[in-house]
Order: sequence, then C-alpha cells, then structure tokens
Amino acid sequence: MFVYNMTPGIEYALGAMLLFGIGDLVYKRGAAAGAQPHHFLMVQSWVFMPTVASYGLFTGSLKFSPAAALWGGLAGVFALTGFYNFAHSLKSGLISINAPVFRLSFVITAALAVLLLSEPLTPYKIAGIALALAAVWLLLGAPAADPAGRRESRSSLVRVLVATAAVGIGNLIYKYGLRAGATPASLIVAQSVVFVTLATAFVGAVDRRIRPSGAALRYAPRAAIALAFAFAFMVESLARGEASVVVPIAQMGSPRSRRWRVSHTDSSECLGAGPEHV
Repeated sequence: MFVYNMTPGIEYALGAMLLFGIGDLVYKRGAAAGAQPHHFLMVQSWVFMPTVASYGLFTGSLKFSPAAALWGGLAGVFALTGFYNFAHSLKSGLISINAPVFRLSFVITAALAVLLLSEPLTPYKIAGIALALAAVWLLLGAPAADPAGRRESRSSLVRVLVATAAVGIGNLIYKYGLRAGATPASLIVAQSVVFVTLATAFVGAVDRRIRPSGAALRYAPRAAIALAFAFAFMVESLARGEASVVVPIAQMGSPRSRRWRVSHTDSSECLGAGPEHV
C-alpha cells in the first residue's frame, strides 16, 4: 500500500496561506477606501492582540517565558516595519504586483534558514525559489505609462521591498524563539504587545491624537482576524517543520488575493478610480 508522508507542519502552512491571501485583499480594499497606513495598523493591532491571546488560551499554549518576550518582541518590530510599508505601498501600487513581491519574503527566510540554521538546501528548494523569483520578475516587467506613474511605481516598489525584507527576517526570528523554548502562541502574543504599543504611539506622535479614520475602523479589524490566525498557523508550522519549507508555503497566498480582488472589488473603490489602479 502506498503511504504518503506529509511534510511536518504543512497543514498549518496551508491554512496560513489561505488567510494571508485574505489579509492582502483586505489591505488593498482599506487602502482604496482611503485608510492611512498608520491608522490601519493601529486598529489592526487593537484587534490582533486579543485574538491571538484568545487563541493561546483556547489551545492552552500561552506560556510566557524570557525567550518568548525576547524573540516575540523582536519579531513585533520587524512585523510593524513590514506591514506598515506594505500598506503604504498599496496606496499607489497594484495588489497584483505588490502582494506577490511582498510574499517573496519567504525567499529571504529560506535563504537565511539554510545559512544560519543549517537547514538542507535541496534541488527542489533551489528550483522553487528560482521559479518564484522568475514569476515576480515577470510581474514587475510592465512599465508605467507616464512619468508620474513611473515615480509612483518606484516609490511603491521601494516600500514593498523594505516590507519584504523586514517580514522575511521576522519569519526567521520565530524559528529562533521556538528553538529557545517559546511556544507559538506566546511568541505571537509577545509580538502583538510590541506591535500595538509601537503602532499606537506612532499614531499619537504623528497625529497628536488617537482618532482612527472610518476606513481604518471598517477594514482593519477584518485584516486583524485573518492575520492573527495566519500568523498563529505559520508559527505552528514552524514548530513542526523546516522554515525553508513551511514558510514558502504559508506565504503563497498572494495569487488567491489577486483572483478575489478581480472578482469582488468594485473599480470605484480603487485609488484614482482609474483602470491602472485595479
């Protein structure tokens, strides 16, 4: 009888893939509705933290430790940097380009896992990374039609590349935390504490008040719930499998968000209400 040995943690990685794709879609809808990135992330953090804390309590895996505080807190800094720049990039960028580039963070995670954690580099991993790079290169191949559009595209691309690098490093930090004995839930909760503190303080410093926009209040909670479980499932997969295997699977949600974007987002919601922003 044929027995298929599933890669450890892949079931969690597949769940994370679906939820990250939903999160990308909500980010673009929020940007199209006019939500400022710092407002969006602040409101997201307000919902994200109690959601992941509830997950940890429900699963009985919320166990605080110095390792969770250290590595989870550090992951929170990188997560805020990544998601702020990703949200900002969507104000003038296309989700069909920026989301796949953003999810390319798995290439950074996989490369660092091989270099720093001594995970095996197999021909399949090399082929997968090469194909991912080729796909994103093709997506970036369409130039903007006018000089102003090219300037916006360059600015958006810089933002999404910063976001990609930050999240790629942050994903590896989870693995260090797990190796130090932290549980998945405790890492994500520690991350969320740092995230909510910095995100709220940033809005207060920039706006001199804490008053999120209506668009942020409408869309950010949806993103928070999707991303809370996406992160929880991804870190659960990291606790069971290799970072260079499960993170690429978890971060492949962007094609789904692109299809849903075409199917469910009315063009009038898009920035500029023009076809170049759809």
